[in-house]
Amino acid sequence: MKIIIPMAGMGKRMRPHTLTVPKPLIPVAGKPIVYRLVEDLAAMVNEQIDEIAFIIGDFGAEVEQNLIKIAESVGAKGTIHYQDKPLGTAHAILCAGDSLDGHVIVAFADTLFYADFKIDTTQDGVIWTKRIPNPQQFGVVETSTDGSVVKFWEKPQHFVSDEAIIGIYYFSDGADLRSHLQRLIDENIMVKGEYQLTDALEAMLQQGKTFKTATVTHWLDCGNKDATVDTNKTVLELTGNKGQERENLFQDNALIVEPCYIGYNVILKNCIIGPYASIGHNSMVENAIVTNSIVLNNSKVTHAFLDNAMLGNYSSYYGQASSVNLGDYSEVK
Repeated sequence: MKIIIPMAGMGKRMRPHTLTVPKPLIPVAGKPIVYRLVEDLAAMVNEQIDEIAFIIGDFGAEVEQNLIKIAESVGAKGTIHYQDKPLGTAHAILCAGDSLDGHVIVAFADTLFYADFKIDTTQDGVIWTKRIPNPQQFGVVETSTDGSVVKFWEKPQHFVSDEAIIGIYYFSDGADLRSHLQRLIDENIMVKGEYQLTDALEAMLQQGKTFKTATVTHWLDCGNKDATVDTNKTVLELTGNKGQERENLFQDNALIVEPCYIGYNVILKNCIIGPYASIGHNSMVENAIVTNSIVLNNSKVTHAFLDNAMLGNYSSYYGQASSVNLGDYSEVK
């Protein structure tokens, strides 16, 4: 099994945080989004994961090394591939064309999910979906009574289905997927200036491939600050503080209202933390209340009340009540 993870997008809706860190490496409940995605996928696979191919932009050597470590954490080899231009989902996947063979999972790294099933690798393909109230904003599948896909639609303007594609796919034949993606490029089949994966899926369907759907229980968005803070809350609700050691935590008249994530070397003085707060490593909260918020590493919050807030690494926030969105190395007094 191979996993292909396109993540070359600039993450403009998550600025200022993505000015210094790629969106998939932003922590949710203390762990990078893409790390959680890899762990969740590994738990659903009944066979060895041989390779995880990350398609990125120019993120730098440190990011690439971190991605390799994430792959190695589930016993896989990590490889790095580059998408230099934003030419759509099909183009992004094809940037890792050398890795497209055998059993393949394609998972876009801007979403998290929870599900309770194993991948049926006997199927030609499996499409992860979630029923939602506003399907016109997403790619959707139209299915028959037995759950087989009969048609793929990309952001349909009229209602055809409420079963949205969440951006995770399984293919039994990666080489066949590669050939269909390549055909889009060769024949310049584009929609609004981009090569779309749904066009390749529709062509595979017309050639006799059978796709089944697999419905997830939770589909969590990390597209902007508010969505990421809400996802942080949901992850904490579902996992609590499982696996946390809270190393070198210093508490002085501090109350932690669970569920929360607390990193290592954190100082809490005269404060209330939580519920649904994540406090990063080497951070300090003093004379403050922090609830339903994300405070990243090496940051300081004093004399403040934060709710629905997100503070970047090495940031400092003093003396206001706010749902602030503060980037790395920033200061508010």
